[in-house]
Amino acid sequence: MTNHTHEIIDVQQTTCCIVGGGPAGVVLGLLLARQGIPVTLLELHQDFDRDFRGDTIHPSVMEIMAQIGLADRLLELPHSKVRTLKLNSPTGDITLTDFSRLKTAYPYITILPQAKFLEFIATEAQQYPNFNLIMGANVQEIIEEDRVVSGIRYRGHGGWHEVRALLTVGADGRFSRMRQLAGFEPIKTSPPMDVMWFRLPRKSEEPNGLSGRVGNGKMVVLLDRSDFWQVGYMISKGAFAQLRTAGIDFLRKSLVELVPEFSDRSHLLQDWSNIAFLSVESSRLPKWYLPGLLFIGDAAHVMSPVAGVGINYAIQDAVVATNILSEPLKRGSWHLWDLAEVQRQREFPTTVIQWFQGLAQKRMIARALNQNQQFTIPAFLRLPILRDILARLIAFGIAPVRLNS
Repeated sequence: MTNHTHEIIDVQQTTCCIVGGGPAGVVLGLLLARQGIPVTLLELHQDFDRDFRGDTIHPSVMEIMAQIGLADRLLELPHSKVRTLKLNSPTGDITLTDFSRLKTAYPYITILPQAKFLEFIATEAQQYPNFNLIMGANVQEIIEEDRVVSGIRYRGHGGWHEVRALLTVGADGRFSRMRQLAGFEPIKTSPPMDVMWFRLPRKSEEPNGLSGRVGNGKMVVLLDRSDFWQVGYMISKGAFAQLRTAGIDFLRKSLVELVPEFSDRSHLLQDWSNIAFLSVESSRLPKWYLPGLLFIGDAAHVMSPVAGVGINYAIQDAVVATNILSEPLKRGSWHLWDLAEVQRQREFPTTVIQWFQGLAQKRMIARALNQNQQFTIPAFLRLPILRDILARLIAFGIAPVRLNS
């Protein structure tokens, strides 16, 4: 937190200033705006389009969308549905989860480009006159007065601007600038993998859904995106530089060994510019708040990509924050325990799912990436009851989150 020496073009006043236009930020902005609370949402980029963001919307989020009357319209956007998660290995195949057995109106994972989801929610929020979206806002400073955060300063649109707010929310993702400015340091774990993401065409006659392939020290996830496959090629932590040295031909050959049907299209991986590298991380803040400042979503807890739950936990954070903070924001004063209560309600579910992700990484993914032993599917994954437990855990988390009426 710094004292500014810049010429400020304008000063805006709002009740809640949200930094970051990801799932947590846009959903929180919409939910607060619906209750008449003045909201300013700041997004660094000029649009929401990023390669290989989390595109999975789980039943928990669809039920929240249904609560606010948006589920049917959301499903009018081009999307696909995943009802099972399957794993194929040299020692046999297995269905890990079957979402169709869940008691919900949305017994599937909705695959929808995150950019389209964010645009949809932001457009809905902009129907409310008390909602203000500013794209291209590069937040540089936190304003602190009498040890209370009272807003931010950002650069963009011709100079420096101030946004003064009763509450500021950091929802700016895994590389959170707000977290750095506040001096917060997350506790990190070291997952045993990284992921390379790329796209290859999908033929109409090929199986749909979501599946994993394991063999010869390799693991690939295939995500059906209608006319193309989104491919996640998992590698051991730190192995990316070595793989790049081996060359793109080596990658293509390794991919075809695991997914032979890609032999007729692997040549479309022309160079490394076709591939997005994700350094897998899992972390969470010991404390999610300061007076006047709250962190949610990836800014508070970075999720591993295992089970694709990150977007859903971010949106659940936004719902819980709305439930707890709406009344204090309406009356124009909050207590520190209001911010602490958001962390209290969300920290346990986050801790449990991160533990589950860590277990999956150690018990299954690390074994799959071990080239010195043949991978065998752990016996516990074959238990039918576990299939249902996993489906519910992935779909809803520890417990469903609902918006207070």
